[in-house]
Amino acid sequence: MNTPVAIITGASQGIGAGLVTGYRKLGYAVVANSRSIGESDDPMVLTVPGDISSPGVGQRVVDAALERFGRIDTVVNNAGIFIAKPFTEYTDADYDAITGVNLRGFFEVSRAALAAMGDSGHIVNVSTSLVDQANSRVPAALASLTKGGLNAVTKALAVEYASRGIRVNAVALGSINTPMHDPSSHDFMASLNPMNELGEIDDAVQAVLYLEQAGFVTGEILRVDGGQSAGH
Repeated sequence: MNTPVAIITGASQGIGAGLVTGYRKLGYAVVANSRSIGESDDPMVLTVPGDISSPGVGQRVVDAALERFGRIDTVVNNAGIFIAKPFTEYTDADYDAITGVNLRGFFEVSRAALAAMGDSGHIVNVSTSLVDQANSRVPAALASLTKGGLNAVTKALAVEYASRGIRVNAVALGSINTPMHDPSSHDFMASLNPMNELGEIDDAVQAVLYLEQAGFVTGEILRVDGGQSAGH
């Protein structure tokens, strides 16, 4: 088939669900993954439930995409876990959960997809502005450890795969109004950036779609954070 195909992880709600809609509007078929995602009524959206942190799930998502649609053009590594707490209070279970989704999930699905892509393609990694601008009010060292790694590998893979016509970019988000965040936290979250407001799901989606269509942009960390990474 000639229809381009995008894999989106963490696709059941929030930014991920918005990305599914956004890529469908661009004319893409979509393979949507999350731990408990239900079937879609849209024949051009294939849902593949599974915990992306579990060994083999990333490969299974890619295999399902190839079996149904025959190609892969884009992967958006949107699935992520964010736990803010003082560093010495992180547990081994926190470490396993965060590194499992943020790093192993990225690694497995991206490795399998890159092996299946031809002479063009695109990887987009969802990161956080806290990598660039740590904040004492939001201690989140494991977010920095994992998402900082994603920022670094974004540049490494952009260089490694440029000669194959494959681009690799990242979107570093600030405070976004998603179902993950209790409304009682919104004022605090807004105070983390100089605009003193929350971004919306569509702000994140439009940033990813910009990168999708920006053929001369690769190795970019696009910050969508109300100026949070610039300072206060």
